Amino acid sequence: MQSAPILNISCYLFVSLADTAALRERLHARADSLGLKGTVLIAEEGINLFLAGPADAVNAWVDELRADPRFAALVPKESWSEAQPFQRLKVKVKAEIIRMNRPAVRPDRAARAPALPPATLARWLDQGHDDAGREVVMLDTRNGFEVDHGAFDGAIDWRLHKFSDFPDALAAHRDELAGKTVVSYCTGGIRCEKAAMVLEEQGLTAWQLDGGILKYFEDTGGKHYHGGCFVFDERESLAPDLSPVE
Repeated sequence: MQSAPILNISCYLFVSLADTAALRERLHARADSLGLKGTVLIAEEGINLFLAGPADAVNAWVDELRADPRFAALVPKESWSEAQPFQRLKVKVKAEIIRMNRPAVRPDRAARAPALPPATLARWLDQGHDDAGREVVMLDTRNGFEVDHGAFDGAIDWRLHKFSDFPDALAAHRDELAGKTVVSYCTGGIRCEKAAMVLEEQGLTAWQLDGGILKYFEDTGGKHYHGGCFVFDERESLAPDLSPVE
């Protein structure tokens, strides 16, 4: 799909930011001048973005963002499309870059929960257990309508209406996960940065799928996954080769 004219990127980074308003103005002005469209969310806890446009323009914006030492670790996930999947550019300051309504859960202020590389997860699913011989359960942290587009085979789906429902759902089902290796996953990984922390707080053996479904598709081709991955743009769902589902 790299012959397609539009580069789509998504990425996030939990990093403490004190200048959210000024940052919003700067990032919006530069993205607008480059003709980019999509959504950039900024909060005191970090940045979360989905942008699309010609590759040169997208890469120029990312290079300038990463020139700021706070964002040097950003590694966007890429896919390609024939048409611009966003209708406009939105750059907003929010209370959270992914809303959980649990102010104490701040990945920018805590050690990251263990992250599982996609290749390791694929191997665990191939062999039917983790490297310690424990049962592996896949826990989908996305909303129910997203899960309906596709999910890991046999994944736990609590039919969440919104991500902020996750802590209460976990409290109700915690005992069902005890003694197992829990791998939480979502579209690009951001929800699991918080979900895995909450799982750990509950005393569970928990991992987050590093890079989410999109990185798993990129690295493994989607083994043990059925269907597509819902994305919040006009493409709606991506296949394991990261092309739009027809």
